[in-house]
Amino acid sequence: MTRRSLLTLVCSVLMLSACGFQLRGQQDYAFKRLYISGGSAAAGARLARIVQGGSDTVVVTSVANADATLQITEARGVNTLTLNSLGVVEEYAMNLSMNYTLVGKDGTVLIPSSVIALNRAMTYSDQFSQAKAAEADLLFADMENDAIDQLTRRLSLVRSLHPGPGQQVPGVAPRAPLPPPPL
Repeated sequence: MTRRSLLTLVCSVLMLSACGFQLRGQQDYAFKRLYISGGSAAAGARLARIVQGGSDTVVVTSVANADATLQITEARGVNTLTLNSLGVVEEYAMNLSMNYTLVGKDGTVLIPSSVIALNRAMTYSDQFSQAKAAEADLLFADMENDAIDQLTRRLSLVRSLHPGPGQQVPGVAPRAPLPPPPL
């Protein structure tokens, strides 16, 4: 390795450490057995893979064997975002809302009902309707992955299966949506 490449490597490492970059690392969840209820099959599989791969927690297939139950519901929507001068749709707003609650084995609410709401804008053209349908599927999959990543960070905030007063994880609700743009 030349001196110049070594210097470049050292500078890169220093810059990455200075910007706050950090790998996800190992999570330490308060629950060791988790049951996932609801949500899409893809979301459940990704969540199980992330939880089991990044911690000592196991995703179980029975509520009776679980320390905690995660209840997920998803809603997807498509709204018109912009129209051209002829009244033809030029852009759509793609929305994904993931509601979740984490409940302990004894019925203790560990994370109250909370919402992760995401949206993306997608241009549209009738000429490429099949391609745009495939793009919409990719955008929804990307939003679902983002929501699962946010959810795993939320799960790591639970410190105890029996939280005392003031130690509960607060629920999160999305801010009010922006008004539609003027037409």
